[in-house]
Amino acid sequence: MRKLMIPVVVIFIALLLMSVFVVKEGERGIVVRFGRILKDNNTEIARIYEPGLHFKVPVFDRVHDLDARIQTMDDQADRFLTAEKKDVIIDTYVKWRIKDFGKYYLATGGGNTSTAEALLKRKVVDSLRAEIGSKEIKQIVSGEDSTSTPTTASDIAETKAAKAAQAVIEGVVPVKKVEGQRDKIMADVLEETRESAKDLGIEVVDFRIKKINLPDEISESIYRRMRAERESVARSYRSQGRQRAEELRARSELEVATVLSEATRKAQVIRGDADAKAAEIYSKAYSQNPEFYSFWRSLKAYEKSFNSKNDILVVDPNNEFFKYMNHSELKAN
Repeated sequence: MRKLMIPVVVIFIALLLMSVFVVKEGERGIVVRFGRILKDNNTEIARIYEPGLHFKVPVFDRVHDLDARIQTMDDQADRFLTAEKKDVIIDTYVKWRIKDFGKYYLATGGGNTSTAEALLKRKVVDSLRAEIGSKEIKQIVSGEDSTSTPTTASDIAETKAAKAAQAVIEGVVPVKKVEGQRDKIMADVLEETRESAKDLGIEVVDFRIKKINLPDEISESIYRRMRAERESVARSYRSQGRQRAEELRARSELEVATVLSEATRKAQVIRGDADAKAAEIYSKAYSQNPEFYSFWRSLKAYEKSFNSKNDILVVDPNNEFFKYMNHSELKAN
């Protein structure tokens, strides 16, 4: 009897261990019996086992653990064609997680993550290709309310320079408004992919464009055109600046001429008033004592004439200039 009990106990323990399974934290479990997913009673919804200890039917049930955390699909960049028939290389990433575990298991051939990402990538690329094909490069690289001048992929980096030049010129050269579509493209692709991914039992959490590049074979030609466009804009700014400078210089010269003219006019008026007043004073002084006035003026003339010892003056002694020197009686008077 003892010998029979030992195999029975071993078999019982083995069956017990085979009946127990553990679902780890961050995962969900589904049980497949005879090739079919176990579902909740009287429903078509797969039975989902939360993290913890659970039981199953030994031998007949197989447990599949599925990752319930948010996954990141960050694959290689793809090439897309814009509305201008230009190639751009766009690098993206997608955040996703399993929403319907039963549907996900069936759609991906047993819950294979690689298969799920391959199917999801096809949906993302198709949606993104449709969006990029209807947009121009300047719309793809620009976000909402961006400003730029012409048409190249350098518009984002050149926006600040354009604004700085705009401030210096004080609005002389208008900056063209560009309707940025990058954010709208991401939102539209996210919405379309989120809807189409429901067939896979997947919820798309987020979609982002990481980087937009031009292919190497056309970069050089694009850069040459960018330089030509920038030089054209620079010439326009310089021309407007010279015009502005000429206007300011002409206005300044006009103001200077006006100030000088007004100052000259006032000086002449003041000088004329002073001369008139001096003449009036001289006239009054002369009328009071003409002889004394004449004598005083002669002394002033003598003082200025003989002020320097090196001066030589050849004059007839009987000249009127020396009348006060020659006629002492005049001095006495």
